Amino acid sequence: MRVSEFDYELPPSLIAQEPLPERDRSRLLVLHRESGAMEHRVFRDLVEYLGAGDVLVVNETRVLPARLTGERPGGGRVEVLLLRPVGEDAWECLVKPGRRVPPGSTLNFGQGMMTARVGEKTAAGGRILNFTCSIGFQECLETLGQTPLPPYIRKPLADASRYQTVYAREPGSAAAPTAGLHFTPALLAAIAGRGVAVVRVVLHVGLDTFRPVRVEEVEDHQIHREYYAVSEEAAAAVNRARRGGGRVVAVGTTVVRCLESAADERGFVAAGHGDTGLFIYPGYRFRVVDALITNFHLPRSSLLMLVSAMAGRDLVLTAYREAVAQNYRFFSFGDAMLII
Repeated sequence: MRVSEFDYELPPSLIAQEPLPERDRSRLLVLHRESGAMEHRVFRDLVEYLGAGDVLVVNETRVLPARLTGERPGGGRVEVLLLRPVGEDAWECLVKPGRRVPPGSTLNFGQGMMTARVGEKTAAGGRILNFTCSIGFQECLETLGQTPLPPYIRKPLADASRYQTVYAREPGSAAAPTAGLHFTPALLAAIAGRGVAVVRVVLHVGLDTFRPVRVEEVEDHQIHREYYAVSEEAAAAVNRARRGGGRVVAVGTTVVRCLESAADERGFVAAGHGDTGLFIYPGYRFRVVDALITNFHLPRSSLLMLVSAMAGRDLVLTAYREAVAQNYRFFSFGDAMLII
């Protein structure tokens, strides 16, 4: 299967540069897998497609203010982007300009509030940085860091909270689980009021989610690994829905990877945590997830491949062409699709 089979034409004008004033006023393309039918709705209409016995699973990860600007030894600006923790106050990072920051050097942030000792390169091309803070590491980040935005968003974000879900709680992501950005507390309450269990899991999103697939054959791509956690409560709710005939509705591709990584062959989820490198593309047999809420993803991306595994490549690309024709907004701050 070739990566080029997951390409599509997208006018740059449809790449959303900022969120709508109201989260749940985004458009919602409802895609029916069996019939191929499509409906054009508003996101708050989602409640009409959920019912008693279903479980809605959200990712409660919180985006870190993971972009830091500091000084190199001898002066000169350096930019650091935290990717993932590798130990106590130690992180794998992207460092620019990396060639001017040799291993063993020390970087300075906030006039000495925080320093970082530079380690060797990682296999993925990053650097291991060991941080020392005058206050707690998280407090330093909140004071000195900035929220990283995807490279296709070029407009500064006026309100950093709009790149967080309303239920974000566990810090650890370098990017938002964007399918969840459409929810409001009122919409979640309305969904729960229909007898739908709303449960939380964690998958910390890495920046590799935006990196293009650079191989020619899909099967040759090695996907990034990300930390996930499923609580006893979440596992019990998902398994209860499966035993009772309810649907498991995943909010975003991150939830899909989390649940499918934690599932056994019978489709039941075990509580636990770890790193997942699960790569889902057409031909994958879903064990847990029955329906998916997702944004519109980049061409040739692993995320588009996952969505195509859920609904079929041809149908998904047909839906994408329809979204383009109807001037839907694409990517992180764009509109959404419900696959049922």
